Amino acid sequence: MKAIWIIFRRETSAYFSSPLAYLIAFAFLLMTGIIFNNDLARSITVRSVDPALIPNFLSILMVLFAPLFTMRLLSEESREGTLELLLTAPVPDYSIVFGKFLSAWFYFTFLLILTLIYQIILVTFSFPDFVHTTAAYLGIWLYGGATLAVGLAFSALTENQIIAAFLSTITLFILWIGDLAGEIVASIELARVIRNLTLQGHYSTSFAVGIIRLEDVIYFAGMMFIMLYITVQFVEARRW
Repeated sequence: MKAIWIIFRRETSAYFSSPLAYLIAFAFLLMTGIIFNNDLARSITVRSVDPALIPNFLSILMVLFAPLFTMRLLSEESREGTLELLLTAPVPDYSIVFGKFLSAWFYFTFLLILTLIYQIILVTFSFPDFVHTTAAYLGIWLYGGATLAVGLAFSALTENQIIAAFLSTITLFILWIGDLAGEIVASIELARVIRNLTLQGHYSTSFAVGIIRLEDVIYFAGMMFIMLYITVQFVEARRW
């Protein structure tokens, strides 16, 4: 645990001292702010505010942003030769991976907490459904963790940050668009199987509508576990 904490603290410090991280945060909050402002304006004359608006938007946005959050974590270490130094230190490989993953998830959590200002603003205009909002935020928090785990795996696969970001974006896009399998695949059973393997399939019909289901929590936790396990194997392979 001490090794994980050391790696976590080191990477978290790197996030909050990097100009790129602040640019990403600015873009993240700018886009969510525009979406919220537009929805709030429509709610005055057209319809009520969607309590899960921001989490639902982030379920799409994280396909693009998760690779940006994670692309440097291991690929940069490999390119600069510092990963070899970490591997020669008395630190288990899983501690390196978990420490880096937790730092990325913490950074995402920090940005997610900042978006709660929109919910505070909503209170002054209406009485939002807090149960629905809480479920949506919990879902997107787990969803975000799963996307970050995918991004970290590709960061461990290659020394090139751009390639890592590209591969993880493609993978996450497939996991996102698979939710539409029912509109493409003729077989209902096959479409159901494909949908159950996707990120949106475990978010859009549960957390997004205010429902917390154990099977969906297990899916996201399992996705994180599997991808982190794969990442550890990639890191261990570099020892040889």
